[in-house]
Amino acid sequence: MNIGSTTQSPIVEETITRLIGGGREIGLQVCAWLDGRQVVDCWGGLANADSGHPVDGDTLFNVFSVTKAVAATALHIQAARGMVDYEALVTDYWPEYGANGKQATTIRHILTHRAGVPQMPEGVTPELMCDWEWMTSQIANLTPIAPPGEKALYLSMTFGWLVGEIVRRADPAHRPISQFVREEIAEPLNALDLWIGLPDAQLPRVARLFNAAPTSPDQLPPLYTASMPPNVDLIPEVFELSNVRRAEVAGVGGVFSARSCARFWAMLAQGGELEGTRLLPEELVATFNTPRANPDEPDPVMFGTAVPLGIAGFWLGASEGIAAAARHPYVLHHPGAGNSIGFADPVSKLAFAFTHNRMQAPTTPEDDTALILADAVREQLGVD
Repeated sequence: MNIGSTTQSPIVEETITRLIGGGREIGLQVCAWLDGRQVVDCWGGLANADSGHPVDGDTLFNVFSVTKAVAATALHIQAARGMVDYEALVTDYWPEYGANGKQATTIRHILTHRAGVPQMPEGVTPELMCDWEWMTSQIANLTPIAPPGEKALYLSMTFGWLVGEIVRRADPAHRPISQFVREEIAEPLNALDLWIGLPDAQLPRVARLFNAAPTSPDQLPPLYTASMPPNVDLIPEVFELSNVRRAEVAGVGGVFSARSCARFWAMLAQGGELEGTRLLPEELVATFNTPRANPDEPDPVMFGTAVPLGIAGFWLGASEGIAAAARHPYVLHHPGAGNSIGFADPVSKLAFAFTHNRMQAPTTPEDDTALILADAVREQLGVD
C-alpha cells in the first residue's frame, strides 16, 4: 500500500493505512501545523483507482466549499486595506447588482449567507458556469427569495461569484479573483497549490474523484436543488470536466493540495501571519469567530439545519455530520462536499487540512474519516 510522509507521524500513518485498507478511502492527504510549524504531512492510496497511479504529497484534489474560505479571505484582505467596507452596499462596488429588489444587500449579508440569492441562474450549464461575465450578469439580475438580510439561505454555489465580482471591482487593478488569490494569498504564503482556476499544465496532477455519497434526489429540499441544480451539481461528472477545472468557480471549484491548504489555515491559526508574512491584521482575525445574527436559525437550503456561520464567512466550531472534524466551539473552518475540510484553532494554534478523492457524506462519527484523521493528528501531537 502506498503510504508516504515527510514527518514522523506513525499514528496518522497507521490511521491512513487502516482507512484505505478497509475501503473507506481511495487516496488522501493530511497536513497539519502547530504553533506556526508544519508537524504532519502524510498521504496514501491512489490518485486514480483505474490506472493505479498513486497519491503523493503534490497531488491535487477538488475541495469544493473549502474554497469559500479562501475567497472570503480575499475580501478580508481588501477590507483590511480599506478597499471595501463590510457594511457598505454591494451596489457601491457593483451597481448592476441592485436589480430586482437587491438594492439593500450589504457585503456582510453575502459573507453571512443572508443575501437571499442561493439559487443558480435559470438555464445554467457547465459551459455557462465557466463564463464569468454570464454568471455575474445573471446573478445580478436574480430576484431574491427573501429580502436581503432577512433570512439564512446558504449560498452553496453563488457565493463564489458574489464575492469574486466584488473583489474584482474593488481592486484598483480589477484582477479576477483567481489572480488576486494567486498574488495576494497563495504566493505570499508559499501555498502555491491553492488554485481557483487550474492552468492546463496542472490538470494531470488532479486526483480522480469517486462519488460514494448517497443520492436521493426526490428527498432533497427544493431550495437545495435550486442552489445546486443537477446538471452543475458537485459531482465528478461536472467537476472533472477540464473546462470546469480551468474556470473561476470561486465558491466550490478550488483544487488544492493538503500542504497548501494547511498553510492557509495555519495563517489564520496564527492570527493572520505565517513565517513572517502577514496577510491580515491580528485584531481583524480575532473577530472572525463572532457568530452571525440568529446563529441557530434553520436554513431551508441546508435541510432545515442551522449552519454555524460567523460574521466573516467561516463556519464556527463543531457541528454534527458534515463538519465534526472541527470539534471545538472556537475553531474557524470550512467543510467541502464529499467531506474535505480545513480548520484553524486559534487557541491551540493547530491548523488541519484533509483532501481526498472518495466523496462521502458521513452520518455518524464512526463513518467520518475527516474526524477520524483529525483525532489521529491530535493524538499524534498531544493536542486536545
